[in-house]
Amino acid sequence: MAKKKEPEKKPNVFKRMGKGIVKFFRDIKGEIKKIVWPTVKTTFGNMGVVLLSMLIVGVLITALDYGLHFLLGFLMHVS
Repeated sequence: MAKKKEPEKKPNVFKRMGKGIVKFFRDIKGEIKKIVWPTVKTTFGNMGVVLLSMLIVGVLITALDYGLHFLLGFLMHVS
């Protein structure tokens, strides 16, 4: 007669969680190594683009504000 195999016992829940946590941090370390940081020249170039964009949008919003203020004043004065 064949012997029944006893089911394999799972490791302790804390050991399983510990392995998962270790794997998680090992994966994080691997992903951080894949990051390609921009050079200083690229960073300052991007900063210039952002500042110029902010200036253009600021001027457009200011012009729109003054234009609508003038239009509202004109309509209020006419009526």
